[in-house]
Amino acid sequence: MQNDIIIYHGSQQIVEMPAFGKGKTYNDYGQGFYCTENIELAKEWACPVKNDGYANKYCLHTDGLQIMHLTKGSFNILNWLAVLLKNRKFDITSPIGNSAREFILSRFLPDTAPADVLIGYRADDSYFSFAEDFVNNVISLRDLERAMQLGTLGEQIVLISERAFRQIEFTGQETADYREYYFKRVQRDKKAREAYASQKKNLQQLIDDVFILDIIREDMKNDDARLRSIISG
Repeated sequence: MQNDIIIYHGSQQIVEMPAFGKGKTYNDYGQGFYCTENIELAKEWACPVKNDGYANKYCLHTDGLQIMHLTKGSFNILNWLAVLLKNRKFDITSPIGNSAREFILSRFLPDTAPADVLIGYRADDSYFSFAEDFVNNVISLRDLERAMQLGTLGEQIVLISERAFRQIEFTGQETADYREYYFKRVQRDKKAREAYASQKKNLQQLIDDVFILDIIREDMKNDDARLRSIISG
């Protein structure tokens, strides 16, 4: 029996036949077709400007597909960050930033070549700025982990292989009214920034936290037990 999941793609257009090999190469996970299981999020993503958009609905037949979930199992948030660093342009504003970028890529970049589908956080607006802050040694690893939970942004499902594109079926669309969803999108980002700013820290918390400079100095690797305790703590 096939394992099917219902996913949505927010867009200014109706997309009946997603095309393999198209799309921006500098998206979070590179070139691919970006979707979510949350129709409300898809409608927000469909309205980046003050025009109505569409939440395109699909059935993805997952049988035989290799699905890599970057927020589960043996993966940690640094694996997700490494994929982001590979594909998106970061604003490096600190002396440690360039060294941090190269270190994360060399230690934590997973091999995504075998994957047909990637699942992980979406680095949208404020969330991308949180990732930049971590690379620039401004916020700690624990802060980055917590920041990605703010605003209930959810995860994105990205089709990256030709096989995955053959197993997606368009089933319809719903209109996203910009008068509702453009402002919901803006408000979600605003709330995430406000929630993060409200998390005041005392000196002891800062001493106990681990920053990218600490990770580099300790030469931590992906399977480092200390790293896992930091993330889960």
